[in-house]
Amino acid sequence: MAYDKNKIVEQAKEAIVKHKLFFTDDVIAFLPIASSTFYAWEMEKSEELKELLHKNRIELKVSMRSKWYKSNSPVLQLALMKLISTDEELR
Repeated sequence: MAYDKNKIVEQAKEAIVKHKLFFTDDVIAFLPIASSTFYAWEMEKSEELKELLHKNRIELKVSMRSKWYKSNSPVLQLALMKLISTDEELR
């Protein structure tokens, strides 16, 4: 069965946005092609797809850090402090 690469790329972009995907393997699972086809077409090198995946990861990180900041949990606040501290502050 022949697939239109452009249509598959559009499906990949839609899946990334709709399902808030973070990893290439997750994207492949939503596509009607085999992983070998995905890699043969070098879709993993697509800057557009990489940027969408990266955007999802950044949005989640920001959301999580915001929740940690507002939390009363000492463990979460300590984790956030370790993330945002300078080397000097950590000492």
